[in-house]
Amino acid sequence: MRRRGMLLVLCLLALAVCLLRLLVDRPPGGTLSLAWPGASWMEFRRTAMLAAAIVGGCLGLAGALLQSMLRNPLASPFILGVSSGAGLGLMVAAWVSYITVGTAMTLPGSGGVPALLGAMLALSVVYLLGQRRGWPDPVALVLVGVIVSTVAAGGMMFFQHLVPTGLRGAFATWLMGTIPEVVPVWRLWLYGSICLGCWMFCQRLSSQLDASLMGDDESESVGVPLGRLRLLLLACAGALTAVAVTIAGPIAFVGLVAPHMARLLVGGRHILLLPGAMVCGIILLVGADTLRQAIDLGGGRMPVGVLTTVCGGFIFLVLLRMEMRRA
Repeated sequence: MRRRGMLLVLCLLALAVCLLRLLVDRPPGGTLSLAWPGASWMEFRRTAMLAAAIVGGCLGLAGALLQSMLRNPLASPFILGVSSGAGLGLMVAAWVSYITVGTAMTLPGSGGVPALLGAMLALSVVYLLGQRRGWPDPVALVLVGVIVSTVAAGGMMFFQHLVPTGLRGAFATWLMGTIPEVVPVWRLWLYGSICLGCWMFCQRLSSQLDASLMGDDESESVGVPLGRLRLLLLACAGALTAVAVTIAGPIAFVGLVAPHMARLLVGGRHILLLPGAMVCGIILLVGADTLRQAIDLGGGRMPVGVLTTVCGGFIFLVLLRMEMRRA
């Protein structure tokens, strides 16, 4: 009962953070204040809030699925190269669009299919090469993921070099991770539906996910089809990461920190862990997007990906120390 109450508290906190994102007002060159936006600004703030919530929920859920599937607490879309793979797929598609049509796709906001293909390819390579004696090895998966992420990042820089200088600047901004303020409504509905659909599907598998943590032999002895389960989780994690990268570009640490935060607050049972990881991802990313409105260093709004990278590492170290003390 206490765990369910904590999940309810997290949901209320997520709603409060989303409301705060709508209220924070800082015009260019002005001072920070809280005010309900007028009609001309409401659409931009609401779109940014919804986009950040969708991306945060996708990354939090994808991180929880990867950590459970691989039994590795360091697994996340960013560390395993899934985000970089999705970004490379988008970058290749944007370059092909440029050389064939003369204009590149809008980044962020378009290119869901290339992002999905890139994410699934990267995750498949990590899964196949990270095995030892036919089973995924936690250390090998992280090492292979780091290499895949590095190679994909190099590929993105290569295609960034092939485009003109003006387009190169747009690519560089996208690579930092940016929450868009202008996204067609139908895309937000589509991406949000994919996120909710993946969560509802995986929620039905929560008992199998709990059993899969016991070990391969023990899981199969109680009737868990590990091969099928891992393929389904692989597909869901790839789709969620592709959605997140398509909307906002590569965002670091949210997919790693959110499941650890949820596990600390609501426990390790997947019936609470999966929605908890989603809600924690929403809190982290919408909160980071709200916080960056208050930061003015003279160079315009800081990309949210920079803030999540700087703050996410610190938060992860704090959570790690807390779990070590509990152990």
